[in-house]
Amino acid sequence: MFDIETVIRFLGWCAVLNIGLLLFSTFILVIFNAQIKALHGKLIAVDPATLNMLYFNFLGHYKIAILILNLVPYLALKILVE
Repeated sequence: MFDIETVIRFLGWCAVLNIGLLLFSTFILVIFNAQIKALHGKLIAVDPATLNMLYFNFLGHYKIAILILNLVPYLALKILVE
């Protein structure tokens, strides 16, 4: 099985990768908003105003998932071990 230091490192790298993906997704949505809306509008037949809300909800839920599933356990274990 894993020792506690391995779990801490794993959660830390998961947090780093997930935050990087969140920042990349946000950057892409901000820079290429019109192109992404056109693509998604054709794929799922949703109007552009609704797509903005869906993008915002996705990014918000993903951020909360990162906090709950990666950062909080990482910080709790770091505090516990020290």
